[in-house]
Parts: sequence; structure tokens; C-alpha cells
Amino acid sequence: MRKGWRAPLSGGRCDDCASRLGRANVKPLALVAIVALTAFAFGRYLRPAPPPLIIHRAANSPLSDEAMNYQALAQANASTANATKAEANAADDTVYICGARTKKGTPCRRHVHVPGERCYQHKGLPAMVPLDKLTIKPDDTKK
Repeated sequence: MRKGWRAPLSGGRCDDCASRLGRANVKPLALVAIVALTAFAFGRYLRPAPPPLIIHRAANSPLSDEAMNYQALAQANASTANATKAEANAADDTVYICGARTKKGTPCRRHVHVPGERCYQHKGLPAMVPLDKLTIKPDDTKK
């Protein structure tokens, strides 16, 4: 008779206990698990490092190898955007709105290119207001 907590781990059992509990031996399974974990850890340790990220560019690429000045680029884009908006407003004196009924019950205020046209959200719906009210003149937009 064995007593204590080491009895199930020792593997030695009497014939009566062995017949009831089975003759499973834990030592070979533990040995296989230890060998597998050691092989896994050793393989992870010996694995080579991933190569560095290299971005290839064609020889005739228009991009420069010099560092970019992002602040100057942002200022240039802002000034050209303002000039483009001013030219667009000067070229087109009148602005048209959609005018279809919204869920709130008011006329839609989205801008459209042609009078009588509807915005993407109200395609096919009739206008709530007459056609002359759908035109916004440049003097009205400054108010």
C-alpha cells in the first residue's frame, strides 16, 4: 500500500489497483511532450530573421530619392485649391439646389449642376419648391 500524493505519479501500483485504473504509464508520454517542446523551442531559436523590407522602383521612375518637404507641399496644395475654387465660382455665377422633400419635411439644400436635377439621395423625387426658387444667385450666398 502506498500513501500520499506521490503514489499516482510513481507508476508502481499493486495488481489490484493496476487492474482498476488501467496499466497506463505516464512516463513515456511526459518524455515525448518534453522532447517535442524542446524541439519546438530550439527550432524557434534557430529560425533566421525575416529579410528587410525593400521597395523596388523602376529605373525611369519620376520620383526623387531626396526627402520631401511636406509643409511646402501642403501650402502649395492649399493655395492651388483656393485658386481653383475662386475660378469655379467666377465661371459659374448661379448655383442650384436639389429642393426635394427630406425626411424632416424641408427642401434639400444640396447643390446640383443643372436646375431641376436632384442630388444622389433624392433621384426621381419631385421638388417641393418652384423652379425659380431652386436657383441661388451669388448675392444670396454672401448673406
